[in-house]
Amino acid sequence: MIRKILKVLLGIIGVILLGIIVLAVIYRETIDIMLSNNKIQTAAEIEDVIVSAPMEPITKGETDWICWRGAHGDGRSGVFGINTDWSDGLSKVWEIDFLCQGEDSGTWSAPVIQGNRLVVCGRDDLNDMVFCLNPEDGGLIWKRAYPAKPSSSSYGAGFRATPWIDDDRVYTFGRGGDLFCWDLLNGDKIWHKNVNDEGGEEPTWGHSSSPLVTDSLVIVNGGGTARTMAYDKMSGDVVWKTGRGPGGYAAISLMEIEGEPVVLSFHGEGLAAITLKEGKELWNVNWETPNDVNATTPVTKDNLVFITSGYGTGGEVLKVNRSGAEVIWKNKVFASHHSDPFIIDGHIYGYSGDSMQNKGVFKCIELETGVEKWSTKEIGWGTCVGVEEYLLCCDVKGSLFLIKPDPEKFVKVTGIPKIWGKVRGATWTIPVLANGKLYLRFKQSLMCFDIKA
Repeated sequence: MIRKILKVLLGIIGVILLGIIVLAVIYRETIDIMLSNNKIQTAAEIEDVIVSAPMEPITKGETDWICWRGAHGDGRSGVFGINTDWSDGLSKVWEIDFLCQGEDSGTWSAPVIQGNRLVVCGRDDLNDMVFCLNPEDGGLIWKRAYPAKPSSSSYGAGFRATPWIDDDRVYTFGRGGDLFCWDLLNGDKIWHKNVNDEGGEEPTWGHSSSPLVTDSLVIVNGGGTARTMAYDKMSGDVVWKTGRGPGGYAAISLMEIEGEPVVLSFHGEGLAAITLKEGKELWNVNWETPNDVNATTPVTKDNLVFITSGYGTGGEVLKVNRSGAEVIWKNKVFASHHSDPFIIDGHIYGYSGDSMQNKGVFKCIELETGVEKWSTKEIGWGTCVGVEEYLLCCDVKGSLFLIKPDPEKFVKVTGIPKIWGKVRGATWTIPVLANGKLYLRFKQSLMCFDIKA
């Protein structure tokens, strides 16, 4: 009898110890994501490694990437003729390693490219920083810094939102709510506002929503009493603000409803449709998630909108018009933390699951029904950009994959494991393809590869 009791006790102790080990591993991976690579450089050292580029007139390229999901808002690059044989890797053109400078300077913002200008955001211990580089060789054209102290620094104090290049101007939106308009030619400040001065409220993990720039406006997710707000893009004057409540983390996007452009704001408590010119809320659909984390950009097809959130929340498809939104289906089959999906030929493709570990799944589901066609764990959890008939994906450990969307089966064309080598943290920043080059960003580092065949 005593032996049986001892065996039971030993079994219980073993289960407890196993649980502690598993929790310790998860905790360590979470801490690793929060930390930088700890490669800290002094200002003098940074100046030593920067090679300045000449101040040439601004140009435009054939396939620029000027904002979060590209100029067409669909996450697809116009680059064509890409190399699909990665057996010998990809040819690296250049690399820099000075964008984040300090222990708490983690920055996740993606680069944007127009012609001979690449803009990418960074951070030091006290300042937000904006760098303009030559996209061909990484040479510095200009850099700017301004003091910025977010209300917290969880996962790093640097930018989350990706800039937007608009002809000869570029707009940046910092974690602390600072919205800047810069001269793309030389980096001169044109205007500066902070959404918190207009009633905005910084969410738990900072202002993260990439802005939307139109013919006359720059629109951001401010939260608080300025949940969604629009500034005159030339002067910085407030044009309108609407909604109250927590701001979301997803990019502001635009869709056409009944022939008119409508702003989609995936805020902390749901999805709102807002008229572009007047800022009038047409409708608001409730969508609650733990910690108000709606971070994945809504994707659209005709009059359908797909929204999805992590932490097991799931996704739903809405059929929308100017008077309201009807839920077509809602389930937990596809739950993306902050990786934007793609609608291709009546199917939704993308990463489902949370981003803290490389253990998500890539799925294909039917747009009209939400029925899962297939899923795979072969490419971890990551982010994607569309190019030609492919999706180019990067998982949180820096492994690249080129896949071909197929509703019947998962098709991996090629891949490169851990292109950064061993990393401490998560390579959350989305890959960017512009003018024949592939740009990969991991916190303080930015690499450029030749992607053409």
